[in-house]
Amino acid sequence: MGEPWAARGAEGAPARLPLVLTALWAAAVVLELAYVMVLGPGPPPLGPLARALQLALAAYQLLNLLGNVGLFLRSDPSIRGVMLAGRGLGQGWAYCYQCQSQVPPRSGHCSACRVCILRRDHHCRLLGRCVGFHNYRPFLCLLLHAAGVLLHVSALLSPALSALLRAHSALYTVALLLLPWLMLLTGKVSLAQFALAFVVDTCVAGALLCGAGLLFHGMLLLRGQTTWEWARGQHAYDLGTCHNLQAALGPRWALVWFWPFLASPLPGDGITFQTPADMGLVAS
Repeated sequence: MGEPWAARGAEGAPARLPLVLTALWAAAVVLELAYVMVLGPGPPPLGPLARALQLALAAYQLLNLLGNVGLFLRSDPSIRGVMLAGRGLGQGWAYCYQCQSQVPPRSGHCSACRVCILRRDHHCRLLGRCVGFHNYRPFLCLLLHAAGVLLHVSALLSPALSALLRAHSALYTVALLLLPWLMLLTGKVSLAQFALAFVVDTCVAGALLCGAGLLFHGMLLLRGQTTWEWARGQHAYDLGTCHNLQAALGPRWALVWFWPFLASPLPGDGITFQTPADMGLVAS
């Protein structure tokens, strides 16, 4: 029987490839956005005040986005280095043969990260890391601000794209929006027009994806569930809306959405969790 306090022999670092591919995709979008803004159609001209407000909003969004990405990647949600001995083994605990360790309730083994994750929700393939107890808050805030950044870029560039599409037929419009690479390779559009369509397409699709993820995880947040528990219809840790928010986001749950470095310590340790019975929310 393995030691019940650490995951030995399963300390392989999370795969770097998904993060590298995501970074390359983001860099390509940024470069094409810069091309559109400088050499292409770009956004409509703005007055000094509007331009200053746009820059301030963009800087705020980027700080939040990058800050939450950094916090998400820096936070280790696994059981590595966590003292698990004497924490009520057998009371909902399980044994992980891959990690050779006892693991607490709501934990699960990730084959990609090769370690068990505290309060495991799912493995984020775009960032190559599991979402768990210690990085769930920056993950949620990342979804929010990523959607905001992508919508902001789409709004800036949509007038130029709209003007371009109005000048052509409906078939041309559909082809440019759905198959911009094909239009570029066949010489139907210039590089600037392709970059404009590609950036807007990517931003709209990304905003929809992030928005859908935020809505789904917002539902789980209010219910006190993980994705695994939701799929199996389990509600064992639903403490009510307010307590669920505090358990996942800390006491300043209403403010952490606006700044990633705001202190809001989580009330638990990722090993033991309150249930409605512990709080007297279930009638005897």
